[in-house]
Amino acid sequence: MAKKLNKSALEEKDGIEQPEIISAKVISQIQSFRRKQPTSEELTASILKGDKIALSRAITLIESTNPDHIEKGNQVIQGCLPYANKSVRIGITGVPGVGKSTFIEAFGKYLTTLGKKVAVLAVDPSSSISHGSILGDKTRMEELVKDENAYIRPSASGESLGGVARKTRESIMLCEACGFDTILIETVGVGQSETAVHSMVDFFLLLNLAGAGDELQGIKRGIMEMADLLVINKADGDNITKARLAKTEYNRALHLFPEKNSGWNPKVTTCSAIEKDGIDNVWNTIQDYFSLTRENGYFDIKRADQNQYWLLETINDQLKNHFYNNPEIQKQLEINKKAVQKNEISPFAAAQILLKNYFK
Repeated sequence: MAKKLNKSALEEKDGIEQPEIISAKVISQIQSFRRKQPTSEELTASILKGDKIALSRAITLIESTNPDHIEKGNQVIQGCLPYANKSVRIGITGVPGVGKSTFIEAFGKYLTTLGKKVAVLAVDPSSSISHGSILGDKTRMEELVKDENAYIRPSASGESLGGVARKTRESIMLCEACGFDTILIETVGVGQSETAVHSMVDFFLLLNLAGAGDELQGIKRGIMEMADLLVINKADGDNITKARLAKTEYNRALHLFPEKNSGWNPKVTTCSAIEKDGIDNVWNTIQDYFSLTRENGYFDIKRADQNQYWLLETINDQLKNHFYNNPEIQKQLEINKKAVQKNEISPFAAAQILLKNYFK
């Protein structure tokens, strides 16, 4: 009788062979860039030639909190600025589980077949405990990520959705300079980020589901009021009838909202991202919006207003960073925190003392 071999349950298996999703051209670019750290001028020149690797490195610089990286990133932005503002910017949001990633992949693939160059800027929520983020959009959009005319950049939201939104706006400019004419910004879907993203896009698309409870209570009214198009996703199989009923309900609800300054009446449509049905109708509706707002001048007015808004937001952000990075304030802040915890001083009085010392 043959003797049994003792095999460990922890024995390593070969596993499944992974598909090649990165082209030889991209691998060559990565290897070339890793040999040296490019200057801001070299990064700018590469971005203007449509180099996605240079674009990724520049976005990493502007997302960094390292002062040297920030300075270098700002130099790249300044060099790219004359070549920006030549795209349409579309914000896409929706309740968790609505199928944002599936929709964006189907929508992005449809746009590239029309000859568009599509950049997807996706914000992934970070854990408030571990501060980690999955950044799973590239794995979920496995078809779009292989498309030569598409670029996907997931970014962690960190502790401040507003902060990421500011850097997302800078990323938009870099993508435009890199030759992308259609920018899709996917939001976290929690409310605060929607407001920030709405202030940097030309068109706001809200994805929703049918049969997920009371249709009109399924999402905050404020987000519905921001939407230029409401798309009911997953209109396939047994869900088609529910989707049509939801479309009727939402159409009735939208008539109750105030008229938009753009002169545009928000529309409601259905689609199935997984079956790629209704995607063309979504794009046609967006095209109608751009035709109207360019004709009545609202498109340019909105862009100008957004520039003013982000000027003030950047000033607020820089003042806040300067305040908290001030060494003297950092010392005083720790002392006042302890005093507030012990009820020796009120939070408001402590804040006044810190601000008074800062502005001396």
